Amino acid sequence: MTTGQSRVARLVLPVGERDHIQGPSDAQATLVEYGDYECPFCGQAYPIIKAVQRHLGSRLRFVFRNFPLTEMHPHA
Repeated sequence: MTTGQSRVARLVLPVGERDHIQGPSDAQATLVEYGDYECPFCGQAYPIIKAVQRHLGSRLRFVFRNFPLTEMHPHA
């Protein structure tokens, strides 16, 4: 990639009605979290994500996708 060029990442499954979304659809950035409700690391990420949301405000669209790791977390 040369200077001045940018890459745009595309999700295989675009953000849609099945997702849990916070923030405007026309935000400058979209952050997608694949999370497991029983995962302690996902729990540790929560306050960080909230801080990023406060910092970026309407420039961020946050999307949560439930991704249970049922072999490790049977109640997820």
